[in-house]
Amino acid sequence: MRHLKKGKKFGRKRGQRKAFKKNLAVSLIRHGKITTTEARAKEVRRIVERLITHGKKQDLASLRRLMQKLPKAEAYKLHHEIAPKYKDRKGGYTRITKHTKVRQGDAAKRATIELV
Repeated sequence: MRHLKKGKKFGRKRGQRKAFKKNLAVSLIRHGKITTTEARAKEVRRIVERLITHGKKQDLASLRRLMQKLPKAEAYKLHHEIAPKYKDRKGGYTRITKHTKVRQGDAAKRATIELV
């Protein structure tokens, strides 16, 4: 049974999956918008929205928490540039737009995730 097991496995072991999700989150923060599969977009949304919520607190503890999860440049960008834009918003910092075309190799559903 999978009770209390959150998230997709993506056919990877724990360490690989953790690095994979971190790379997706870093790419989204760095570029503001990425195109990937629907499952990956939904999974990275969970991560990025939590990080933005931490960054909205604008204190040293939240910056240090972000630096644990992200590289230094992206943590600073999230804390100083991205999070202050959402200070009056209570959630929903990302938007997922589904595409009609599927991926050529395996017909996976595509989606674009972007910061609102």
